[in-house]
Amino acid sequence: MTEYFEDKPFPRVGIYGAGAIGGWIGAALAHAGCNVSVVARDATLAALRQHGLRVQRGEQVTTVQVQASDDPAALGAQDLVVVAVKAPALAGVARRIAPLLGEDTVVLTAMNGVPWWFLDGFGSRFAGTRLTSVDPDGEIARAIATRHVIGCVVHASCALRSPGFVHHRFGNGLIIGEPSGEVTPRVRRLAALLTHAGIEARIAEQIQKDCWYKLWGNMTVNPISLLTGATTDLIMGDELVRNFISSIMLEAREIGARIGVPIAERPEDRHAVTMKLGAFKTSMLQDVEAGRAVELDALVTAVRELGQLTGVATPYTDALLGLARLRARGLGLY
Repeated sequence: MTEYFEDKPFPRVGIYGAGAIGGWIGAALAHAGCNVSVVARDATLAALRQHGLRVQRGEQVTTVQVQASDDPAALGAQDLVVVAVKAPALAGVARRIAPLLGEDTVVLTAMNGVPWWFLDGFGSRFAGTRLTSVDPDGEIARAIATRHVIGCVVHASCALRSPGFVHHRFGNGLIIGEPSGEVTPRVRRLAALLTHAGIEARIAEQIQKDCWYKLWGNMTVNPISLLTGATTDLIMGDELVRNFISSIMLEAREIGARIGVPIAERPEDRHAVTMKLGAFKTSMLQDVEAGRAVELDALVTAVRELGQLTGVATPYTDALLGLARLRARGLGLY
């Protein structure tokens, strides 16, 4: 996608969740000429007001000025809202996001795991089912209707050096798509804008497939790092742990096949890719070390729920979930 629409269809962009990924996307869109506003609080709000939004790539640091407030009403309705929070924070976002949403606002969900809209208009005979593991009482779906949503899968590694200061380490890709699978004018315009902003944007044939494939790789290593404190090279280097991971992935692969997201690869194929990445701390391990709530429900509980929905037994997934949430509760992070 190289075409850029000169009428700038998303002139006003709101970032809800100015962490590593939200900050990276927000800075790119600001460079592309969008008027970027950020909902932030505490140290992040202070840093954005004092220093602007900063991104480091290699030795180069760039800064963009953004409007920042802890009150969404002070920012007003946006043309595009990027929601880039961890799943445990999403219910709080849902309660406050209304002032940012106009009739035609697009909400780009740059998040990991199974989203609340996953089965909206998708999922074979399970289409339309609300997943209580990610939206227990429907609060998120009521606040952010699926008609606003464009899904997003992030393929980039970013970390916060400090509040409002993002270190973009590697990867530069976003896969985006309508939950319905349609290639609409708005998703084409968004892909063009992201490309103009220097991000490698691709429109998915069915965004749920991309969500599920990424989940297939990180639903295991993340919680195992929570349990062990180990980096990925150590996790994947232990044969017994690797076999346990493979068993979980086979359960998830069968679930995916029953809802329309088949995966042709074997777990061993994905292991080879992960092992090439070397030693790194998963996002969940980073959350544990920072004392942040962990997103077990979107990564693991949702898979268990989909197993129950589709009639797939998930004993290995259940074991991982039980152990991980017990550890997380003991740390006060779940």
